[in-house]
Amino acid sequence: MSTPPSTTMPASSAAPPHLAGNFAPVTDELTAYDLPVTGAIPPELTGWYLRNGPNPQDADSPHWFFGDGMVHGVRLEGGRAVSYRNRWVRTSTFVDRVPVIDAQGHHDPTAGVANTHVVRHAGRTMALVESSFPYEIDCRPGHEGETVGPHDFGGRLTTAMTAHPKICPTTGELHFFGYGRSTAPYLTYHRADAAGELVISRPIDVPAATMMHDFHLTARHVVFMDLPMVHDRRGPGMPYRWDPEYGARLGVLRRDDPHGEVRWLAIDPCYVFHALNAHDDGEHWIVLHVSRYAALDGRSMPCLWRWTVDLASGTVTEEQIDDQMGEFPRIDDRLAGQPARFGHVTSAEGPGTGGRPGALLRYDLRTGVAARYDFGPGRTPGEAAFAPADDRPGGPGWLITYVYDAASNTSDLVILDAEDLTAGPVATVSLPRRVPYGFHGNWLPDPAV
Repeated sequence: MSTPPSTTMPASSAAPPHLAGNFAPVTDELTAYDLPVTGAIPPELTGWYLRNGPNPQDADSPHWFFGDGMVHGVRLEGGRAVSYRNRWVRTSTFVDRVPVIDAQGHHDPTAGVANTHVVRHAGRTMALVESSFPYEIDCRPGHEGETVGPHDFGGRLTTAMTAHPKICPTTGELHFFGYGRSTAPYLTYHRADAAGELVISRPIDVPAATMMHDFHLTARHVVFMDLPMVHDRRGPGMPYRWDPEYGARLGVLRRDDPHGEVRWLAIDPCYVFHALNAHDDGEHWIVLHVSRYAALDGRSMPCLWRWTVDLASGTVTEEQIDDQMGEFPRIDDRLAGQPARFGHVTSAEGPGTGGRPGALLRYDLRTGVAARYDFGPGRTPGEAAFAPADDRPGGPGWLITYVYDAASNTSDLVILDAEDLTAGPVATVSLPRRVPYGFHGNWLPDPAV
């Protein structure tokens, strides 16, 4: 294994929480080969596991959300962990310090940190952050993780792009939105066809600029979440404040009438960073599963809820599924917008979790029963992406995640059997460096030849 010395930034005792411990950035890029494995990597897994997250190049940032994007990737092939690579996303902000919003208030959509997600559509792999254009990254052998540049869909995209686009498994379309903070329209819905051409961009009227991080897609509908995190630049740090007086609502748009009416339905004030999945249930109902915070006030812990939209009555039924802490919800993405029986969430060790260690949970969405695997004290998993074992959507597969070990200050890539979660890892790959806490990623199998 080739492992140049790591130059991990030591966390100062004076460092703020978002730059301390495993939030502390690493300060270099590394390529390592032939990683040691405990257990057996499923031989069917051939491709890259990529995960994005904030890693400020100068080891400083005013908030965790603001660090420069860094993609950490592990290549799996033939039952081997072939290599590890980490690369910064070289946006114009990273290279030339171009601000997203300049002193005159002008927004540069090519600037930003591209630190939130990494997705693939129509042959492009894109690093995403919700304030800016996506940045394409290279996945050719020997170039994996290198930055290609901003992608604006041939000049058709004129807004920022959410970090949580949805790919329809039936049509291959990419559905997404952009939200603005300074001038209306504060929300724009976009759709790209299966070839990656942007074919729909439709402004939607909302009363104010809010932090709209995610949304929902079904076979027949798009559902937006207008929630009470309202834009406010008066203080330092995040330019939003929790304002329950703003209210909360869901906006339902028919996919077959993308320029038609958006129906707004009231819900209790809350916040949702991440949707698990949504699907139509008959002609008049939409079922949505979310990781819901009662309030985004620093005290509320997220857990799994179900919203059932009754289009006939114009009402929403809200039900808590579980009281276990759970974030970063994921499904088998081949069932996006379709009824999916199982969903997976990550539970971290910390306040509000009853002292339980970090864990992955697998929910049976029909019964609400959850299987749980605890990683043990001081071992914290990130979001777990689903890697299919065969071509049956909703069939067997594996959950892949990075796990940080506080005792050794190291990280592993861990693979678990999604259908036998409580059995623990089938394989653990020892990584050549600590992987700081991050956000989202995907298992990207090699394209079929």
